[in-house]
Amino acid sequence: MTRPRLPLLRAASRLAAFAAATAGVLFAFAVPANAAVPTGRYVALGDSYTSGPLIPTQVDLNCLRSNRNYPSLIAASVGSSSFADVSCSGATTDDILNGGSGQLGISLPPQLSAVNAGTSLVTVQIGGNDIGFSGIITDCAQASLSSPLGSPCKNRYTAGGVDQLRARIAATVPKVTAVLQAVRRAAPDARVVVLGYPAILPDSGYGCWPVVPIAYQDVPYLRGVQKALNTMLANAAAANNASYADVYTPSVGRDTCKSSGTRWVEGLIPQNAAAPFHPNARGEQGMADALLAALNN
Repeated sequence: MTRPRLPLLRAASRLAAFAAATAGVLFAFAVPANAAVPTGRYVALGDSYTSGPLIPTQVDLNCLRSNRNYPSLIAASVGSSSFADVSCSGATTDDILNGGSGQLGISLPPQLSAVNAGTSLVTVQIGGNDIGFSGIITDCAQASLSSPLGSPCKNRYTAGGVDQLRARIAATVPKVTAVLQAVRRAAPDARVVVLGYPAILPDSGYGCWPVVPIAYQDVPYLRGVQKALNTMLANAAAANNASYADVYTPSVGRDTCKSSGTRWVEGLIPQNAAAPFHPNARGEQGMADALLAALNN
């Protein structure tokens, strides 16, 4: 495939003349070991929210993958007998099933190829790029740069009486289902956990324009879209013999509008080392904690 990669990062770059690799304060965390977590082979599948673009240290520049993302934290904590993190920035469900290319244009095999019959744990975080999140961020931010009033983003995506973003989520259901079924065929005995996405915008209220340039009335609309995406992922997990890790609930109060020492997800101009509108090291730690909680249920 030849489509552009990491669209969120490119979109943010077009909106702000700021280096995405802005240095920030890093936080060291430890994930407590727990005997209930599978300790055999662990394979992590996913997109940039899994890979951790621009969080030091980047160990794969083609996929912008950090060794401090939540899969790495989990693997180190529980002592996985073997570990394969094949998450990649810009990935869609198609990249998991059929392969693609990374940020440097280097071809990649299907992420699924890392899963085998001896795998005991598979985590999956996918779907954001399938609904075109990069375009959503670009459209909504550009429409609101000059004024926070109104709901230009909602108006665009609901023109004609059809909510295009909800329709995209519905269209992604069979794609996520296909991924989970393929994982189950490849690793019949594995524990499979689907992760949602952490809060990008505040869980209540109207945001923090111009720090995050989303119009006041668009904030509730986009919040609803993200919650609908997470609900879809939870339902897909339940329908396909997988667990669901809710990373949204623990991230409430840690969104892009919060201080640099609190937020899990960076805004348009990162103040911690991370890509714009992506989790920082604190966010990856928070998702690791949520994953452990799901594994213990």
